[in-house]
Amino acid sequence: MHLQLDKLVESIELAFGDELPFVTGPLTEEQKSVLVQVFGDEGYQSYLQDQVSRQIIRDYLTNAVVLGFISDRDVADLQGKLATPELRSTMSLQMLMSAVEQAAELMSQGVPEPLEALDPTPKSPPHMQLITN
Repeated sequence: MHLQLDKLVESIELAFGDELPFVTGPLTEEQKSVLVQVFGDEGYQSYLQDQVSRQIIRDYLTNAVVLGFISDRDVADLQGKLATPELRSTMSLQMLMSAVEQAAELMSQGVPEPLEALDPTPKSPPHMQLITN
């Protein structure tokens, strides 16, 4: 089975429908220029990704504590261990791939090492092959 990632992402985006506006009223050209400058900046994109990672971690850990899979002490033990965007990104990815029922196991493994960017070869196909069980 071959999966075209770009087609998959396009299909998901279509399912979302139109994006919500981020302002309720009309903008002047000067305001639009400032928004393009701010939101088009690489720093904003990094900020936004970090906010997403923080939200994933917050929701996952809150659910795990409320459902009794880990204690609030387990969460307190994370203090200072997720202090960089890279660590938060790695942990949030691990949490996205783990059921909340696996929280104790995930916490016992500690904070994972930061991810490393892959360096695909120039002839790499734009798809992946999934292996079914």
